[in-house]
Amino acid sequence: MRIPKWQISLPVIYGFVAAQNTPLELQNLSPVQYVNTENLRIAYYDSGPKNTTTVLLLHGFPYDINVYYDVVQNLTRHGYRTVVPYLRGFGGTRFNSAVTPRSAEQAALGKDVVDLMDAIGLDRAIIAGYDWGTVAANVAVALWPERSVGMVAANSYLIQNRSTALQPSIPASEALRWYYYVFLTPRGYAGLVQWPKEWARTLWSRNSPQWNFTESDLDRAMVAFDNADYPEIVVNFYRSRLLYTPGDPAYANLADALDAQPKIMVPSVTLDPTDSPVLPPANESVAAKFFAAPRIHHILRDTGENIPQQNPDAFTRAILEVAELARSSGNL
Repeated sequence: MRIPKWQISLPVIYGFVAAQNTPLELQNLSPVQYVNTENLRIAYYDSGPKNTTTVLLLHGFPYDINVYYDVVQNLTRHGYRTVVPYLRGFGGTRFNSAVTPRSAEQAALGKDVVDLMDAIGLDRAIIAGYDWGTVAANVAVALWPERSVGMVAANSYLIQNRSTALQPSIPASEALRWYYYVFLTPRGYAGLVQWPKEWARTLWSRNSPQWNFTESDLDRAMVAFDNADYPEIVVNFYRSRLLYTPGDPAYANLADALDAQPKIMVPSVTLDPTDSPVLPPANESVAAKFFAAPRIHHILRDTGENIPQQNPDAFTRAILEVAELARSSGNL
């Protein structure tokens, strides 16, 4: 049976109540737990029964795990386990060695997801993300499909073929990515060190223009930026995407495999927010060649880059939908 497409712009849908944050009180995902992998000591939130379907939720830049607070509450009510890690260089996630390259290349982000799953004894999960989290989710699912029940991904497919990294976009599109190029410079790095909160304020305002975040939202996110490796990881992500820095040799084989842009072999729900200027909505057929399993694509009205915090009901619904898609296709 074909599942109909849906669009979301109302504050209350599918039985969920959209969050109405106030500057007086914000909730946090706590307590945070820690686990060691080969390269990292990963800080993560873990809730829900261990004997049910797990949803792994991956944040972006410049954000923290608490963007998923309302999504976690929704999924908990539906009986799911949720695991929400800080990405490398964010929050309490630290490198185990001072000599490990501070790489944020796509291969490293995806391998971190699988390493975390191994470390906590998690065999399979629904893997979901937006922004950098989409990159990590895409890589983990594409290279290790046996570890995923299904995928939810904003902007569908963000695995990069490095041979196309220097192909220009039209000037109007390049202008929206101004910070990519700022972070190629020492000036960009120094600015991020000096003003991490103001960088977050600026990018939140520009990349989710209709999201009415508060000063308390920014203050809560600051814990993610209080990490000595945060500036280096951030600039490395953009320098890697634009080939301004070499990758970590430890990920060379994975990086080569990703250049082939491997297909997603598990059921997926993909989301395009209408108000994300850097990655505007695309026709679902544009990314269709990257998906070799059932996929449902949705356009989210009046929503910017930070989907899980601005429109948590839409993100929750996508996870429930991909779980049903996985069941119907025999992957759950």
